[in-house]
Amino acid sequence: MFIQTLPLSDENQMQFLPGRQVMPEGSIAFSNAEEGKSQSPLAGRLFDIPGVEAVELREDSLTITKLSADEKGPMWIQLKPMVLAAIMDHYMTGMPVLNGPVQNEEDANYSEGELKIVNSVRELVEERIQPQLQEDGGDLVFKSYDPGSGMIVLEMDSTGLSTPAFGTQIKIENTIKHFIPEVSRVKFDRMVMESEAVEGDRPGLRTPEAEAIRILLETRINPAIAAHGGYINLIDIREDTAFVEMAGGCQGCGMADATLKQGVEVEIKKSVPSISQVLDVTDHAGGTNPYYVGY
Repeated sequence: MFIQTLPLSDENQMQFLPGRQVMPEGSIAFSNAEEGKSQSPLAGRLFDIPGVEAVELREDSLTITKLSADEKGPMWIQLKPMVLAAIMDHYMTGMPVLNGPVQNEEDANYSEGELKIVNSVRELVEERIQPQLQEDGGDLVFKSYDPGSGMIVLEMDSTGLSTPAFGTQIKIENTIKHFIPEVSRVKFDRMVMESEAVEGDRPGLRTPEAEAIRILLETRINPAIAAHGGYINLIDIREDTAFVEMAGGCQGCGMADATLKQGVEVEIKKSVPSISQVLDVTDHAGGTNPYYVGY
């Protein structure tokens, strides 16, 4: 499970984004530990951490307020690992975020018939599509439905997928349209966040350069090589070097080096000028500074 973090302007606050739905809609804030524990199992776990003063739950994020230094509160370097562990523990239990039903204000904008479609999409996404996507390292949540055009919007995290994101999106759209004929189109919004992995952290993947390369791979490069059954993943960025993995039909292909040097590297360097070289980590001996040293 990947959890994203975002420092806020108030140095005693930090936002945590678990990459999945926290609240169906709206937000709720707890500044009292007893109130939080009585209303939310997740907030209860967080208030059990010494130094947590307040918890705010939103649709896809949590904001934690800690005791200040003047109040002898902990530093984030001490508190953050405990918050990450508490969030992970909560989602592993399968317990609800809140005790009792949550009022979804957006549902009031739909008619009874439209709400049936929305609920059908939510059920299909949460019970069938999302679990499979999470097993493959991604995530997906329902965002909105436009009754006039028949379009639904889903928010998708594709950074950890083992297959090309665009191919996965086509499968998801076909599945939804098959089971819910009222849906005519599916639009995918990206979960664009500053990433922080709980384990196996690679700081280079949390940079603007990494995000630009991911978008380039998903929108231009992978669709172009899909006809050969191949796809390319960004593995890491270190200084001016991007490390990529050529998988699927590209792995072991005699033209892989030409594809990388004459196509992929040129496009990446053009889109991200700070990158001076691109190394293929599927060839562990390639380059003068292979990413996987010792292989």
